[in-house]
Amino acid sequence: MLELRPSCECCDIDLPPNSPHARICSFECTFCEQCARTKLDFICPNCGGELVVRPRRPELKLAKYPASVQRVWNPSGCAENLD
Repeated sequence: MLELRPSCECCDIDLPPNSPHARICSFECTFCEQCARTKLDFICPNCGGELVVRPRRPELKLAKYPASVQRVWNPSGCAENLD
């Protein structure tokens, strides 16, 4: 089951579980749509994988299967790609 991490690893913006702006790779590294597009060219800086739209868990299932609250913030991982 996806963790649904709560923030972008590059800019630390909040990404709630129902956000249409979250992007993930196959390892669940999580980025906002803006960082994925403008800084990373939709390539994960951690694993080199493709960044795609993160699926959204239905609200009724979030109660039983809540999203992660652990933030991962690694701006240095995006540093070489920053403007």
